[in-house]
Amino acid sequence: MSRVPTVVLNNGVEMPRLGFGVWQVPDEDAPDVVATALAAGYRKIDTAAAYYNEAGTGKGIAASGVDRADVFVTTKVWNTDHGYDATLRAFDASLDRLGLDHVDLYLIHWPVPHQDRYVDTYRALERIYADGRARAIGVSNFLEEHLDRLADETSVVPAVNQIELHPQHQQARARALHAERGIVTEAWSPLGSGRGLLGDPVIGTIARKHGRSPAQVVLRWSLQLGNVVIPKSADPARIAENTDLFGFTLDDEDMSAVAALELGRPLGPARKK
Repeated sequence: MSRVPTVVLNNGVEMPRLGFGVWQVPDEDAPDVVATALAAGYRKIDTAAAYYNEAGTGKGIAASGVDRADVFVTTKVWNTDHGYDATLRAFDASLDRLGLDHVDLYLIHWPVPHQDRYVDTYRALERIYADGRARAIGVSNFLEEHLDRLADETSVVPAVNQIELHPQHQQARARALHAERGIVTEAWSPLGSGRGLLGDPVIGTIARKHGRSPAQVVLRWSLQLGNVVIPKSADPARIAENTDLFGFTLDDEDMSAVAALELGRPLGPARKK
């Protein structure tokens, strides 16, 4: 699976530790963007029903020339499709848009606790997993209380929890909880959503020290913590640059300096209603 290292999920499935996110990529642009990412060496593509680009993403995968078995595809069920039957229908629709007969990872995008349907939604994911139409299942943006309830009321431990995670919101407690339960932590917005992180002088100093870009430093920091990262870019040069993370290592001083950037709050929404 290319030169990107993998992590073994709690069901034995291997997943690349570096993926390519397509949030905010227009559907009409997704075929070219996804094909560019795969040509650059990415082997994990992260989309969602709510991104409205599953069709373009599927076209990009098909046009890339990369064997389907070598592309790890993630998509997610959206808030309006919670519930057992609705989730099964939403999954069928996602597969149809992607043009695939299975995905590698299917996630609940948000718990939406006020609906009180995420347990039934997860039971639908368990059915999809049992039927072999998703090689692994998991969640996104789940808090400890939501994971606790899944542990009490369902059978399959989520393979992944995808959460906002970057140097300004490091999620130490969540990472420790996930590690304890055998759940992989996957970082969305690993570059801080374009809100000034890459211009921070601390990141700049470390980047110059290693002859790397600020984005490479931030992604490398997250990888060294043990996370999976899914940066997004539509720029071919940045797409390629963000794959070049495995030829250097941040030392303890670097890691401590980045850790000091913690703000203790998310930059994105803490939870969806």
